[in-house]
Amino acid sequence: MLTFCPDCSNLLTISQSRTSGGYRFECKSCPYEFPITSKTQIFARRAMKRKQLDDVLGGEGAWDNADQTMAQCANECGNDRAYFFQLQIRSADEPMTTFYRCTTCFYQWREN
Repeated sequence: MLTFCPDCSNLLTISQSRTSGGYRFECKSCPYEFPITSKTQIFARRAMKRKQLDDVLGGEGAWDNADQTMAQCANECGNDRAYFFQLQIRSADEPMTTFYRCTTCFYQWREN
């Protein structure tokens, strides 16, 4: 938890008190001091809200209009047909990545 000076709004630092030997919050810009005792709450927990991510591959709907091709299943189910689509996921001078999905066991893999 960041603690700020109530007088000048600068960040408070933790240092050892010269007189009592305990610890204190002190401001480096003004003479403000705040002693830290066993009852002083120094931290606070906050649950962070997760950002909602978009599915860049189109989710389950990406396979709805996918074409079929002759491709040996990478899961070794023995099937030689697979749905496929291609996406440019790297820079333009790199080849496109081909995504496959077996028509029998629905195993998914990619090449390139």
